[in-house]
Amino acid sequence: MAGVHELAPVLGAGAACRAMGLWRGAPARQQALLHRAALVGPRAQRAARPRPPLALDPHENQVLLDTLNSERFVDSAPAAVHATLLDEGRYLGSVRTMYRLLAINGGCRERRDQLTHPAYTKPELLALAPNQVWSWDITKLKGPAKWTCFHLYVILDIFSRYVVGWLIALRESAELAEQLIAETVARHAVLPGTLTLHADRGASMRSKPVAALLVDLDIAKSHSRPHVSDDNPYSESQFKTMKYRPDFPARFGCIEDARAHCQTFFAWYNTAHRHSGIGYMTPHNVHYGHAHEMRITRQATLDAAFDAHPKRFKSKCPQPPALPTAAWINPPQQESTTLNKPQPCTVNS
Repeated sequence: MAGVHELAPVLGAGAACRAMGLWRGAPARQQALLHRAALVGPRAQRAARPRPPLALDPHENQVLLDTLNSERFVDSAPAAVHATLLDEGRYLGSVRTMYRLLAINGGCRERRDQLTHPAYTKPELLALAPNQVWSWDITKLKGPAKWTCFHLYVILDIFSRYVVGWLIALRESAELAEQLIAETVARHAVLPGTLTLHADRGASMRSKPVAALLVDLDIAKSHSRPHVSDDNPYSESQFKTMKYRPDFPARFGCIEDARAHCQTFFAWYNTAHRHSGIGYMTPHNVHYGHAHEMRITRQATLDAAFDAHPKRFKSKCPQPPALPTAAWINPPQQESTTLNKPQPCTVNS
């Protein structure tokens, strides 16, 4: 601190501290400590804690430790050892003393081999156009009786929210999932190496037939982290839209009823549903490139309304909802650049 006091009259306290590599309040803190030491005086050394009069002596501790580590009791809990010794008419120490002695000697821990889960990487997927990232999942539709259900497979394009393929069956199987994926890819003429298929970690999603099919079609696969529903938000949102519709029944009488309902629903969802996450366009118009023309039409209508009554809009021409330029699954927290940054889609239905 002597150097700081010598430089402070010339450079100032702040500059002197920076020159000496100290923070601004270091000299004042040092002075306060010296002043306190002068008033209080040297601190007395704390005396060593005396041995409690009721504690076991070293020999008794060693006998107890040897008993706990013996072949007879090495796999027993201290409470069980304590009870067994009492049944035999022996008392070597309390249960708490046993735990304390084991902890000092490194013997108080979980004795079983616990399963350690690997660190799963958070999926970060970006779609800038249709048929770049698909999300698929399976949901259950209640059948006519209790404990009966039908399984609905749905594949969704996360950029346009267009349902590109769906299937309803009596059971969940990897073979049906493989069939649906292959037919959907062929129907939409997806080029190899251009598509990523995202799903959760269900049995069908991680099955060998599906994995082999994706390798043959040159489709990248992605999975959600275990017990993280937010990693597959688009499929979850689409299922919620379907099940919260007023015409969604509590139960289906048969699989034909469920299939007929899904045909009506997906036709409405793709061609009539105005989706908030894509500027209130229909998924069909966004998927097939008609959204920009429709937005121009919307803007022309708003311009005409503004020209007719500009005061109603406070002299500011209204704008239709913007069309998203990107759809993210788990966007990065910090982008390396903010210039020309794509506007991520929302997942609201």
